[in-house]
Amino acid sequence: MTETPTTETVTSEAERVGSLIRTLPGHTYTDPTIFELEQEKIFESGWFCAVRGADLPNAGDFRTVQIGRESVLVTRSRDGSLRAFFNVCLHRGSRLCAEETGTVKRSFQCRYHAWTYGLDGKLIAAPNLTSMPDVDRTEFGLKPVHLREWLGYAWLCLAPVPPSFVDTVMADVVDRLGAVDAIDNYDIDELSVGKRITYDVKANWKLIIENFMECYHCATIHPELTEVLPEFADGYAAQYYVGHGAAFGEDVSGFTVDGSEGFGRLSGVADEQDRSYYAITVRPQVFINLVPDHVIFHRMYPMSADRTIVECDWLYAKDVVASGKDVSRSVELFHRVNQQDFDACEQCQPAMSSRLYAEGGVLVPSEHHIGEFHEWVQNALASEEG
Repeated sequence: MTETPTTETVTSEAERVGSLIRTLPGHTYTDPTIFELEQEKIFESGWFCAVRGADLPNAGDFRTVQIGRESVLVTRSRDGSLRAFFNVCLHRGSRLCAEETGTVKRSFQCRYHAWTYGLDGKLIAAPNLTSMPDVDRTEFGLKPVHLREWLGYAWLCLAPVPPSFVDTVMADVVDRLGAVDAIDNYDIDELSVGKRITYDVKANWKLIIENFMECYHCATIHPELTEVLPEFADGYAAQYYVGHGAAFGEDVSGFTVDGSEGFGRLSGVADEQDRSYYAITVRPQVFINLVPDHVIFHRMYPMSADRTIVECDWLYAKDVVASGKDVSRSVELFHRVNQQDFDACEQCQPAMSSRLYAEGGVLVPSEHHIGEFHEWVQNALASEEG
């Protein structure tokens, strides 16, 4: 396990490399060519968190999602498992499902020539198919996408051979919390969605990641958050420290917009995790926020160099949601944080094209860990395999 850094070790490291280090150049946030390369080398090559499994409870339920440059169809099969396929008919390339969500009874049918596919992706019917006995119904079935369920979500990978889930997705959680068991305590896969809000952010996905990773801005734009988490006013993000959770203020009863009491602690949360907030960045497009009575789970869908859709789930114990309890005070706290963060990102996006930002900006010591994210992006784009 990585040694938990103290404020002193963070400061000395910052002094060693200098107070200010460079960000990525401005054009990397605006250039469509770079964005297309990111689509290929990052979003189409690694694990991408796509759909909450509980959103597709019955056989035939489906959702389509955009991953990189590809539309992907995720559905519940007849055996109860989740499956994912490229949303492309193999006949003439028509998009199979135009709707974002829906339910089919037994199969998916292309609207162009009525090629029909089972929930397992196999080609089961087509006009005059019986007169073409040489057509392999599996070969010309829907092309599958790798799928792994974790934390109640379907994580997809478009690559022919996906990278290790443990060494990528889970490793980001371990690097933050010190052990994967620490997130298992929240039983995220057993929680229910109490609220979902979708944000259409006019900013590059990297600006959103960078914002989430640092707290240098917290005292400036997050008054409600720093009231609940006073240490955030000092400018150091809690996720900079392995295993450290930001403590609630002494007079704060719960993670709510007014600091009032929330709900009972989730059953698996350990004593040392109580009255603490943990933030985790799972590259390339997930943010997870852990508090004792609920979990806030963000998924980003980069749409263009200057537009990102962010889908945010507020997850609570099943009995809280089933009973119809009012979750608005806890939702309102992080909804305000999201609005404040996304407004800040949208303020930055136009300046990425400025001549003054041609070589990029700078990171102060409490932001230096963002430099590692920049190196990760650059290394991914430089890789030979997509």
